[in-house]
Amino acid sequence: MTSHLTRPVAIIGAGSSGLAAARAFLRYGFSLRVFEREDDIGGNWNFGKPHARVYDTTHTISSKPFTQYPDFPMPDDFPPYPHHTQILAYLRRYCEHFGLSEYIRFRTEVVACEPADGGGWHLTIRDRDEDTTRTELFRAVIVANGHNWSPKIPDVPGSLDGEVIHSADYRDASIFEGKRVLIVGAGNTGCDLVVEAARHADAAFHSTRRGYWYAPKFVLGKPGDQIYDLLLSLRLPAPIVQTCLETAVRLTVGHPTKAGLPEPDHRFLETHPVTNDLLIYYASHGRIQPCCNIARFDGDRVVFDDGSSQEVDLVVFCTGYLIDIPFLDERYFRIRQARPETYLNVFSPHSDDLFFIGFIQPDSGQFKLVHWQSVAAARYLRAQLTAPARADTFRRRIQDEVGRRADGGIEYARSSRHFLEVQHMDYLRKLDEAIADLKVY
Repeated sequence: MTSHLTRPVAIIGAGSSGLAAARAFLRYGFSLRVFEREDDIGGNWNFGKPHARVYDTTHTISSKPFTQYPDFPMPDDFPPYPHHTQILAYLRRYCEHFGLSEYIRFRTEVVACEPADGGGWHLTIRDRDEDTTRTELFRAVIVANGHNWSPKIPDVPGSLDGEVIHSADYRDASIFEGKRVLIVGAGNTGCDLVVEAARHADAAFHSTRRGYWYAPKFVLGKPGDQIYDLLLSLRLPAPIVQTCLETAVRLTVGHPTKAGLPEPDHRFLETHPVTNDLLIYYASHGRIQPCCNIARFDGDRVVFDDGSSQEVDLVVFCTGYLIDIPFLDERYFRIRQARPETYLNVFSPHSDDLFFIGFIQPDSGQFKLVHWQSVAAARYLRAQLTAPARADTFRRRIQDEVGRRADGGIEYARSSRHFLEVQHMDYLRKLDEAIADLKVY
């Protein structure tokens, strides 16, 4: 399909979301440029790059069918849960297969993004090699810079004699050797790291605000997310799905309290899924000691809300990331009532030519979702040119539906980690409806 625009579309980021966006917008006939501040593709999956957040033992927490792009299957010889090196190799093959490399400008950082009079966007771009800036005009902007790169660090009273880092700076377990380590946070990273500490540190402590459910990677010999997806496909009421999953946990890794971990204060699915077979194993062997929320630092000790304390050499905050789009005025992407002020986390109510790809926290793999996000966005921009009546109807939907949930009706625990949470099957259905309504020519 030949390009039908003289002014290109700008895609910011060449990670898994930016690559999917480039593939979709090329498919629908747009010329484009992709800006990547690093010297390579891969974003979060490119281990060792300054803004990558994977560590040496990172594997996917969604199985291969739910991780891959729908139009580019992963190799048959990949394991059910690929290692980060395999994911990066897969992204390289995807980039090569669809001819995306020629559109990417590496070591090029977008420092400002402003709407232009008469439509389009002015981007201020810095060339990191030459340390020069310039301004260019684009037909539309696709923001795909990710939301897992700007660390969120709690403000804890007092001071600690030992070292305090965020998981963003963690690379391998060598930093745990010979130390008493406190891991803070019960997301997937926090659970991975406390297991690593249990293996390598002199003592491993795990501070969490509440008790959690820990899902196994395999149930009845199959990846657990495939069982979960089957339950969702039956469209059972949420309480029945939750009961089935809680039963599966009890029959596999076991109830958390059996290992001395806190009782969950919520039903399964009411927090972002934590997939980890080994945390309960090490806790039940005394290698992980659960602790409640931190009250303060006190010299060589950490004091907790219940008055207990532990001598600690190293604290690792696995407390998530800020949603940060530094080049864009905050009025274009705001969180209101714990939801982004967008439609389907993609479409802006403020601009018909501004899109957000990858700003989701799904209960499954992300690559499939960003693929269909990108198709929906590309179709909408194309419809504005070739099917304006359809585009106008869709624009009214954006205004009517902005900020509404797409998570299957589950009431998530109140936490900033759930601002971008989506239940993947209902979310895919809504994307599919949008794509069908945006028929283009």
